[in-house]
Amino acid sequence: MTTALTDRTDMTKNPTRSDRAAGASRMTYSFGRATAEGKGLSKALLGGKGLNLAEMSAIGLPVPPGFTITTEMCAQYNERGGTMPDGLMKAVRAAVGAIEAETGKAFGSDAMPLLVSVRSGAAVSMPGMMDTVLNLGLTDASVEGLAARTDNPRFAYDAYRRLINMFGDVVMGVDHERFEHEFDRIKKKYKVTEDTDVPTEGIRALCEAYQAVYRKHVGRAFPQDPYVQLELAIEAVFKSWNTPRAIRYRQINEIHGLLGTAVNVQSMVFGNMGDDSGTGVAFTRDPSTGDGAFYGEFLINAQGEDVVAGIRTPKPVAEMKKWNKAVHAQLLEIRSTLEQHYRDMQDIEFTIERGTLYMLQTRTGKRTGAAAVKIAVDMVREKLIDRSEALARIPAEDLTQLLLPSFSAADKKGATVLAKGLPASPGAATGRLAFTAAEAVDRTLAGEAVLLVRKETSPEDVDGMHHAVGILTSTGGMTSHAAVVARGWGKCCVAGAGDLQIDAKKRTVTVKGRRLTHKDVISIDGSTGEVMFGEVKRSTPKLSGDFATVMKWSDEVRRLGVRTNADTPRDAKRAREFGAAGIGLCRTEHMFFEGERISAMRQMILADNVADREKALKKLLPYQRKDFVGIFTAMKGLPVTVRLLDPPLHEFLPHETKAQKALATEMGVKLSDLQQRVSMLHELNPMLGHRGCRLAVTYPEILRMQVRAIVEAAITCRKKKVDARPEIMIPLVGTRAELAILRRQTLETIAEVKKAKKFTGKLDIPVGTMIEIPRAALTADAIAEVADFFSFGTNDLTQLTFGYSRDDVNGFLPDYIEQEILPKDPFQSLDETGVGELVAMACARGRATRPDLKLGVCGEHGGDPASVRYFHTIGLDYVSCSPFRVPIARLVAAQAVIAEQKQKK
Repeated sequence: MTTALTDRTDMTKNPTRSDRAAGASRMTYSFGRATAEGKGLSKALLGGKGLNLAEMSAIGLPVPPGFTITTEMCAQYNERGGTMPDGLMKAVRAAVGAIEAETGKAFGSDAMPLLVSVRSGAAVSMPGMMDTVLNLGLTDASVEGLAARTDNPRFAYDAYRRLINMFGDVVMGVDHERFEHEFDRIKKKYKVTEDTDVPTEGIRALCEAYQAVYRKHVGRAFPQDPYVQLELAIEAVFKSWNTPRAIRYRQINEIHGLLGTAVNVQSMVFGNMGDDSGTGVAFTRDPSTGDGAFYGEFLINAQGEDVVAGIRTPKPVAEMKKWNKAVHAQLLEIRSTLEQHYRDMQDIEFTIERGTLYMLQTRTGKRTGAAAVKIAVDMVREKLIDRSEALARIPAEDLTQLLLPSFSAADKKGATVLAKGLPASPGAATGRLAFTAAEAVDRTLAGEAVLLVRKETSPEDVDGMHHAVGILTSTGGMTSHAAVVARGWGKCCVAGAGDLQIDAKKRTVTVKGRRLTHKDVISIDGSTGEVMFGEVKRSTPKLSGDFATVMKWSDEVRRLGVRTNADTPRDAKRAREFGAAGIGLCRTEHMFFEGERISAMRQMILADNVADREKALKKLLPYQRKDFVGIFTAMKGLPVTVRLLDPPLHEFLPHETKAQKALATEMGVKLSDLQQRVSMLHELNPMLGHRGCRLAVTYPEILRMQVRAIVEAAITCRKKKVDARPEIMIPLVGTRAELAILRRQTLETIAEVKKAKKFTGKLDIPVGTMIEIPRAALTADAIAEVADFFSFGTNDLTQLTFGYSRDDVNGFLPDYIEQEILPKDPFQSLDETGVGELVAMACARGRATRPDLKLGVCGEHGGDPASVRYFHTIGLDYVSCSPFRVPIARLVAAQAVIAEQKQKK
């Protein structure tokens, strides 16, 4: 799940021409009640947060004044090897002066101190991945002034201790636990458990203790010059762009080509000034379900980080009217203003300082697949957006979330519910417990399904969160780090399950008298918040009416057809329910591996003459025919492309001595003869060996049996009034001569069967080939002379173009992606520059020979959004993908048309 389709593209690579026209060589842009200098510029320059602060200022919302340092400054900082750009701090001082003028406060003043926050803000939202520092500007002297001005010494010293802790941790790298240890000591001294119960003298003592920790581990005193604090904090935010967690987040979310992060320096407002103050995070609609109700959480007497970090469990925003009815009403009004302005669901952060509301941030809210669909459809009904925009903004990949199994009430009947938390991100997940991010990664890579179980997650946990099948926390709310990131990925998450006592060091969870370890399995329901013991069965969900609406709209727009890859009637039926317009790849080899079929197949392989092979194939014929009848029936009225036998024959024979002995006994042959045959079939590189069309050239009887089965099945269906539409695809062709020979044999067999069955009705069976060898793409004009259609087998085409074995690529591909030798895995998303060029060339050359040549793709790329968009641009007729990716391909095909139309305007 992402904020929009374009989040996964390079749309934010560089500042735009309009930025340049507006004088975007500037280093800073101010915002606030008095100004909105960045209005109308791009996210590429100001980052999402900076641009939205300018936009909110421009439409009159209560935004504390501040300024944004551009992403270009971050890029320059990194290009200069970690040195601040010339003139930046001079520009910063001038921008601070503008804040001072609007607030009447002075940065570094002992009497009226201006305090600021320093936050990151990239063009694409990366929640929690980069650094933030609050309360900058406090010193030993100014904290006294703040205490006097606010008449609240406890608040002033609490703000100071937060600054020392955060500055020490984020800017200087002092472990947060060292500060937390001192806080625990102070709480123990005053015999309290909650932070808020520590008296003023305790907080004052804590500031001194924190300064001692800072001095010990940094080697110098906490800086008393506010501009030194500010410069170091800005530099820390720049540095955080290249932290491992930020880099990993960009890799996971396929965020490429950004300059860096902007830095937002903003006047502090305080939610921790007493019981008339507070802070919160909210969404203008429910990010999990898409429901229209205002959705969020707040804490009284707290700072914003307390909500996001999940340290305290907040209250639902609906309860705010009991606390401050006027602020709640104002927040609802702002919610409406923001949706009207941005025409999308917004994720907002706000603070109430002594009864006055301030808006700190808005951004397009991350949402689940189900929410994306509902919000898009609802906003069309509300006339906020049109259908094209609704389709364009649904992240196609996120539709998968709507199609995957979930826990139904019947599934959960009888399950032992251990605890109930907050339904932070929907879905159903089952796995063993992993207590650290590193453990989750290691055990997942070892093939285990694990749930990451933490008291609360932090940005450092991002890799473990990505690898785990689900996330469970004992603290935090619906807007905590765990919840926001999980929803962003469509990963199941339950947060704030307070009954769980999690001990990460001992690797145990204690709940309701049970003690669970890393060996125990639990199930979590991200839609209800239930935590259940053991493995709970899952059911396939029923699709909503909104989903059907989105699919209908997509079908009305798209030009690209969508078929499915299916080998069984069950898969075919499921794909048809998802809207597949036929089967683009039916693999016949999968039909040979069951029961008596494998025995007959092995008899055929072991035979040393044509007669014995035909005898064995005669046993296989009824099985093949029956399978095809089932698939043709499931797909009645729609085309079914059947690929003839592709894998090498050795794959059907056992290679271990024990299994070979059993087979020799079953077949009534000598073990030595069997082993000799296995040895003869052995190949050093079977993927380039005796397979595909080469098998049919050597053993034409295999082709004839398969074609006979297809034709007989089609005739059987036609006699039952089932409109069967088979297509025969010959794999791995590299030359025109191969296809010409095998096409002739295929057509002869079709004619023979029709004559033998006395079938006089119309039964046109197209005969085509897979283009999966580079030579075939290069000679497509010649091959098209003897082909009714091309279907691109992009899995093998990628393998043969790159010279990579897809079975062995993991030994080096991660390094290639990390070092940006390749932008992504070419087996998952099509390499447009190389493999894509071959596909485009084959299309052009094939149609130059045969203008009506039907063109499709049946590799895994047929369900990858970026690849589908490319296939649309080069004029393919259809893509074929796995059943669960059919809706994704339908939506992306429509989005490709919409993007094309937008580009032409």
